[in-house]
Amino acid sequence: QVQLVESGGGLVQPGGSLRLSCAASGSIYSINGMGWFRQAPGKQRELVALITALGRTNYADSVKGRFTISRDAGKNTVYLQMNSLNSEDTAVYYCNSRIRTSRIDDANDYWGQGTQVTVSS
Repeated sequence: QVQLVESGGGLVQPGGSLRLSCAASGSIYSINGMGWFRQAPGKQRELVALITALGRTNYADSVKGRFTISRDAGKNTVYLQMNSLNSEDTAVYYCNSRIRTSRIDDANDYWGQGTQVTVSS
């Protein structure tokens, strides 16, 4: 069993900042990568940012220069620092991770329960 637990969402004014955290726990052999996705009402889930096991990052064009993804490998935790937030960032943010639960198993995708981020004055 693997669990991803997110925290840090909430209500913030336009131009403000939030930091999301996601901790993976359970039967973890290795983590290939971790990332954040988001889904706004009436829209499909979209990639926000990814970070590989080697620390390489990838961002959606809409968040480049404003969001920063990082990870603490020792804590199996990924963070998303979000600055200069605007109303278009309002969504449920989901943590994702590709995790192997044993040496012989393939990596599988795991998801957190989601955390609401609302940008409004």
